[in-house]
Amino acid sequence: MHLHKYEKWWLVFGCGTLVAFLIILGIGAFHNGTHPNNSKKTINYEKVNEIAPFNNPGIHKVKGKEWDYEVVIVASAFYYDPPVIEVPLGAKVKFIATTKDVIHGFQAAGTNINMMLEPGYISEYVAEMNQAGEYLIVCNEYCGTGHTAMHSMLKVVNENATESH
Repeated sequence: MHLHKYEKWWLVFGCGTLVAFLIILGIGAFHNGTHPNNSKKTINYEKVNEIAPFNNPGIHKVKGKEWDYEVVIVASAFYYDPPVIEVPLGAKVKFIATTKDVIHGFQAAGTNINMMLEPGYISEYVAEMNQAGEYLIVCNEYCGTGHTAMHSMLKVVNENATESH
């Protein structure tokens, strides 16, 4: 079989480009430590309900930390536990979340709260609740047939306004 000299050049160029791409990808993925989740905290996703703090999901007031409240969230097939989160206006809140089954998203629409929840990993996010209102929490990662029904509600309430009524 005879190849024209320009065909040989294009074959060499194409193969060389492919090899260069694979080398760059390999360096980025393995040498630089690029991984899907940058969380250093892991958990046995089969025993989430037995491991603290996920054995008691909900809102917890804390003292002696940089934040005022910890909100512990467990995501599972088309459900967030707790389904409603209520925190006071001006509070600094640490969201601690994981999932028991597949990848889920955790996004509070209208805020900068956005996490990816992966089985076996613990996701954390600290936010200051500076604007009162109700914020819909949605799963922004496709997780199955009931994905569109997976939602929760974050309520930031002005405690002073409710006391004056």
